[in-house]
Amino acid sequence: MKRVCRLLGYASYLCSLSLIVFPWGASSAQDSKQPTPAEIAASDPVAAKTLPSMGELGEWIKLGEEIVAKTTEHPLSKPFVGNGLNCTSCHLQNGRHPTAGSFLGTATAYPAWAPREKTVLTLEDRILNCFMRSCNGIRPPLGSKVSVAIQAYITSLSQGEAMRMNPKKSIGPRAIVLLSAKPDSASAERGRLLYAKKCVDCHGLDGQGDTENPPVWGNRSYNDGAGLANAENLGAWLKVAMPLDDANLTEQEAIDIAVFVNSHQRPRFKLAEHLPPAAEIGVYNGETP
Repeated sequence: MKRVCRLLGYASYLCSLSLIVFPWGASSAQDSKQPTPAEIAASDPVAAKTLPSMGELGEWIKLGEEIVAKTTEHPLSKPFVGNGLNCTSCHLQNGRHPTAGSFLGTATAYPAWAPREKTVLTLEDRILNCFMRSCNGIRPPLGSKVSVAIQAYITSLSQGEAMRMNPKKSIGPRAIVLLSAKPDSASAERGRLLYAKKCVDCHGLDGQGDTENPPVWGNRSYNDGAGLANAENLGAWLKVAMPLDDANLTEQEAIDIAVFVNSHQRPRFKLAEHLPPAAEIGVYNGETP
């Protein structure tokens, strides 16, 4: 049951979003059986990428993957995290999963237009903004070791791919596709029953998880400014990610669970509370929270 019901964790592969903030597609897809990661990897050579041997650069890439895997514990990232989520909690297999928050090819999309911030974001901007939202923490300084290392790791997973800067959204080419089932068709009560059946053994009745499974609501989960706080986004993620290694939820089940999970209390996002001191911020290049 532990492997079946983890909603947001993949501890054995141990940052969001979208790149580090969650990557959401804008189109919808009909309810159909999702191919397994192994099937996709077999037809997608990028999914089988290994870390390159690049001397000192290679060491930074390795460091970036370590931070993605253990964001809450790593000494470089821990001071900037305000909850119980690692990057890999959303970006499964440290972002190497071909469909669930994939980092594969993501760097080719940046710089990209960001409708939420109403500006153009670099890959580093996207990473740092996720610390504020999905990790409910403080935005690391631009150019800091933690942000450069993560950026180097994510970029390494795009080697050999053509640039495809995104003029519509700050998402990569393997962004999750939104479901045809929408939140207004969902039932929180059905979601509650499904959660009790498929998720509670790992995340608990109180949604707080355990040492291996992250919290899905409450003060230790993502705040309401994160991509996953939108039930439509969370449902799309659940559809391709859960159960682990056998994503078989129907669209309706995924959106029902998403609505139930997001009906619970979670931290409020207030930009001013997530920015570092002015001397450390660099430049926050967004017009709106």
